Amino acid sequence: MTKLEFEKPILELEGKIAELRNMGSHDSINIAEEISRMQSKAEKLLIQTYSKLTPQQKVQVARHQDRPHFVDYVRELIQDFTPLAGDRLYAEDFAMPGGLGRFRGISCVVLGQEKGSDTDSRIRHNFGMARPEGYRKAQRLMHMAQQFRLPVITLVDTAGAYPGVGAEERGQAEAIARSIEACLRIHVPIISTVIGEGGSGGAIAIATADLVYMLEHSIYSVISPEGCASILWRSAAHANDAAAALKLTAQDMLELKLIDGIIPEPIGGAHRKKQETIRNVGDRIEKALQRLMPWDDETLLRQRNQKFLSMGAAA
Repeated sequence: MTKLEFEKPILELEGKIAELRNMGSHDSINIAEEISRMQSKAEKLLIQTYSKLTPQQKVQVARHQDRPHFVDYVRELIQDFTPLAGDRLYAEDFAMPGGLGRFRGISCVVLGQEKGSDTDSRIRHNFGMARPEGYRKAQRLMHMAQQFRLPVITLVDTAGAYPGVGAEERGQAEAIARSIEACLRIHVPIISTVIGEGGSGGAIAIATADLVYMLEHSIYSVISPEGCASILWRSAAHANDAAAALKLTAQDMLELKLIDGIIPEPIGGAHRKKQETIRNVGDRIEKALQRLMPWDDETLLRQRNQKFLSMGAAA
């Protein structure tokens, strides 16, 4: 497991517990009581630590490489998943996987960002940073969902859209804007969940949904804390201050009424218990679909548009 700085005392305790278990199995030493005492101490320390995370620590947890990724959610939640590739204009973008499948018996379109889990897959998926063709593929899949009247499920996990020269030359900003427009105009339910990082327009492009949820330790922001600090303080060393000022945590987003709910994570974060996290997300999506289905096209569109038009409006 990747080590987070603030988790070191917990990981040290867990390491000692593992050593004691190994000693007990080899030397027949009855140390069950000591192991139980240390386990209790580790659990209490874990609860205490995760009950008072700072915004910057939540950023670290949201970026943890062992958190479940898009492919993990699809593997566990989507039956008969059929990936669909290409934007029909330029190329396939592996940072934005998507396709058709069945979520707990309901046919749907699923799309999102995939960061990758090792060096090779991260390079293949461009660390979850989609290019214009990724957002144009998202538009294509959303329009297909409308044609066949299928709900859309999106899973957001990106530091932002890819900022390379080639992406800008192929119309990155226009592709993101058109993707947001598609989210607002299609006549089918859209449910979005931020499962890790929700970075800038790259996230909003597929998260302009009827219902938007965030995992407890995920983040959603117009810019990364490091990027914000570099602009405002001329130094990334002020990332802690930037994270606090940006109000990027799930709790901040709910208080500002920018999301519709928070999905709890296991104690210690999603990276510690992937299956439980995925199950929690699946249960929330199922409830959201039950809330939205069946739907009336006109009412659905009106409520979705009003939801986003009302954000930031004076009371």
